[in-house]
Amino acid sequence: MFHSVNDVTASLLKQEYLPSNEISTVVYLAERMGKPVLAEGPAGVGKTELAKVWARASGRELIRLQCYEGLDESKALYEWEYAKQMLYTQLLRDKLSEVMAGAATLAEAADRIAAEESVFFSRRFLLPRPLLRALLSEKPALLLIDEIDRADAEFEAFLLEVLSDFQVSVPELGTLRARHQPMVVLTSNNTRELSEALKRRALYLYVDYPSLDSEIKIVRMRAPDLSADIARQIVEVVQRLRELELKKSPSVAETVDWAKALIAINARHLDEKTLNDTLSVVLKHEADLQRARRALQGPRREATR
Repeated sequence: MFHSVNDVTASLLKQEYLPSNEISTVVYLAERMGKPVLAEGPAGVGKTELAKVWARASGRELIRLQCYEGLDESKALYEWEYAKQMLYTQLLRDKLSEVMAGAATLAEAADRIAAEESVFFSRRFLLPRPLLRALLSEKPALLLIDEIDRADAEFEAFLLEVLSDFQVSVPELGTLRARHQPMVVLTSNNTRELSEALKRRALYLYVDYPSLDSEIKIVRMRAPDLSADIARQIVEVVQRLRELELKKSPSVAETVDWAKALIAINARHLDEKTLNDTLSVVLKHEADLQRARRALQGPRREATR
C-alpha cells in the first residue's frame, strides 16, 4: 500500500516510469478506494506499462487479459475440462462399483454416488483464464484488461458484473469469491466509445503523449549512455512527427528504441544521413517514412542555407 501520492511517484520512478502528478494521484486513490482504473489515450503512451510498473512497485502478481473482437466469457473466465472429467470417471469405474455394491435400490445407489460428487466436480477440472486467476490468486494481484475497446459491448457488460462484486458463478462449483480483491487497470485506445456504466465504476485517467521535457527525461532514464544533445534532437523530431498525418504515430517506447539504436551505432550527432538510415526505428510504414522525410528536409535545408 502506498502511503501518499509522493510515495507513488517515488515507487514508479524506481521502476523507470516517469508519472505525471495526475497519474500518481489516480494510482493512490485507486489503492485507497479499491476502485478499477480506466486509462484512455493514444496507442503507445505508456498505459500498459503503467499497469506493469504498478504491479512491480506494489509487489503484486500481474495477470493480463488481452482483449480482441470476439472475446467471450469462456476465453476470459474459465474452461471446464470435460475430457479430463470423463477420464477420471473411466479410471475410477471399479471404485464406483465398490461404492454401489450392496445397494438395495437404485435410489440408494444414486445417493452413494452423490456422496462422492466432490471427486468429479472439483477445481481439478477447472482451467482458470485470466479473470478467474486474478480472483483466485493466493496473493494480491493486479489485473490488466488491455485494450477493452477492442472487445464487444456484450463482453463489456459481462465484465461489469465481475468488477461489481469480484465473484463469479461456476455451475459445477457454485459461487467463487475473490480471496484478495485485485487492483484492476483497463486500457483503451479510444477505437470505440465505452459505456457510461463502465466509466462510473472506475477512476478515469487520460494518458497523453508526454511533453518535450518529460519525454527527454524518459529517454535519458531508459538510455543513459545517450548524450543530452542527441536525446533532445530525437525527441524534438519525434514530437514533430506526431503532428503529421501518419498511419501510425511513434510511441514513447519507439522513441526509446531510437535512442538505443543511435547508441548501438555510436552516433555522435543526428545528421541527415543518420536520421534517414535510422528513421524506420520509429516509423513502420513506407508512406509514413516518405512523408516524414519530406517534412523534415525542408527545415533542414533552410537551416543549411
